[in-house]
Amino acid sequence: MIYLFVILATILCIILISLTTVPQGTVAVITIFGKYRRILQPGLNIKIPFIEQVYKRISIQNRSVELEFQAVTNDQANVYFKSMLLYSVMDQEDETIQKVAFKFFSEKDLMQALIRTIEGSIRAFVASKKQAEVLASRKEIVDYVKDQIDHTLSTWGYHLQDLQINDITFDQAIIESMSKVVASNNLKAAAENEGQALLITKTKAAEAEGNAIKISAEAEKQAALLRGEGVALFRQAVAKGMSNAAEEMKQANLDTNVILFSMWTEAVKNFAEYGKGNVIFLDGSPNGMESTMKQIQAMMIKQKDDK
Repeated sequence: MIYLFVILATILCIILISLTTVPQGTVAVITIFGKYRRILQPGLNIKIPFIEQVYKRISIQNRSVELEFQAVTNDQANVYFKSMLLYSVMDQEDETIQKVAFKFFSEKDLMQALIRTIEGSIRAFVASKKQAEVLASRKEIVDYVKDQIDHTLSTWGYHLQDLQINDITFDQAIIESMSKVVASNNLKAAAENEGQALLITKTKAAEAEGNAIKISAEAEKQAALLRGEGVALFRQAVAKGMSNAAEEMKQANLDTNVILFSMWTEAVKNFAEYGKGNVIFLDGSPNGMESTMKQIQAMMIKQKDDK
């Protein structure tokens, strides 16, 4: 009875030793006497007890590491980087898992090689640039590092998922000099903009003044034309009225000189009323009046001939 219990207990222990659990997100590398044998997938697995051993459990999840390092530009300026590296195992193929499991002695050695490789690649890129070009080259740096590092990481069984350059700084003296350059460029741009605005303002003012002069000239021209037409119409109406009055007086057997004398006296009266203090010299002698009357008669005869 005791022997049976011992046998059952031994079998149970062997079964328990044969069972092994692999957590989700990892795979287990199995070796036999130190040599690679196979890979166990996540979940409950069975291995040969005392012969197959779990050499290493490898995470296939994404992993990240933060980097801080210094580089020197082509014009001998110190640049300080803070970045974040995201990487993972390339895939779950046997060949890839073997590279991950056996390329490096420990995880510490892998991280050291990975960090130094990334830093060396960035330093090589920065060394070909001037300090003024580095700040605008974040994307170029990331693309350059990915092109340079992906092949190397693939030989280790890893893949570079992403590289984020979070901060790029310089020495304090360089930062101050760059700030002065930016400030001077802003002042220069502001002065240029102010000059352009002043030029535009003066140009618009000159255009407005020219347009105003042009409009005023056109208005004056139109007004002069209208005044001339008004005077001509007035003279035409006066001549017509005088002609009609003379014709009516002739039909009534009256002397037409009467209307001429009346017009003369009305004109003198109008000068006196609306002269506004201006001095107007008129020849009031009989000879002067007679001369004026003759001129009016000649004007009336000419108006009649024009009809």
